Amino acid sequence: MKDFELKPAADHGLSFGERLRSPKRESGLLQTAGHWLWAFASRAYLHLWHRLEVHGREFLPQGPPFVMVANHASHLDALVLAAPLPLAIRHRVFPLAAGDVFFEGALVSSFAASFLNAIPLWRKRTTPKAFKELRQRLVDEPCAYILFPEGARSRDGNYMRFKPGVGMLLAGTSVPLVPCHLSGCFEACPAGAVIPRPRKITLRVGAPLQFDDVPNERQGWEKIVAQVGARIRKLGGES
Repeated sequence: MKDFELKPAADHGLSFGERLRSPKRESGLLQTAGHWLWAFASRAYLHLWHRLEVHGREFLPQGPPFVMVANHASHLDALVLAAPLPLAIRHRVFPLAAGDVFFEGALVSSFAASFLNAIPLWRKRTTPKAFKELRQRLVDEPCAYILFPEGARSRDGNYMRFKPGVGMLLAGTSVPLVPCHLSGCFEACPAGAVIPRPRKITLRVGAPLQFDDVPNERQGWEKIVAQVGARIRKLGGES
């Protein structure tokens, strides 16, 4: 039996602002309570206001590590993907959010970190090192990520180009990827909308994929994102 080893939190020593924006951020008691409170509130809101319907619940992961991905057309998307996950793991599920939207101001940063449990990805200055750190945490901790391979919200509800970042996270690992498709989010809350409309939202969850035999290099990343994009489109009804 290994001797017990007490280690400081990975975000120990960071200032409050640095901690909010750190990919190594860990949840304390108050933040965990905030995540649960938000989970209850968002579930109730999605079911009452958007009549959320989930297909493929049998494919929902019950514990980390995993990565959930979907098409992206609304700020509601991450809330919908997180809603049906077990409450017991919500403090270990991190939506990867646009840093220039959710982590510029102190107030919005505090909300994104304390309730959404989001981790920032800076779209204009994300480096391979950032993906390497996220990948390492995913494998070592383990934890879970919610992300959108398109990298930004669609402005017309149609698919955009899927980017290889998800491949950089998963190539050569045994971490499962859970492909999903969202419909109704764009109609409920497109880019520029302030108040979501009461439109029905449907989440379709597909069987998990693994990429442990895919090389962690550019060609492997492109192979993964092509397969993921095809699976998301198929869940959405495309052949």
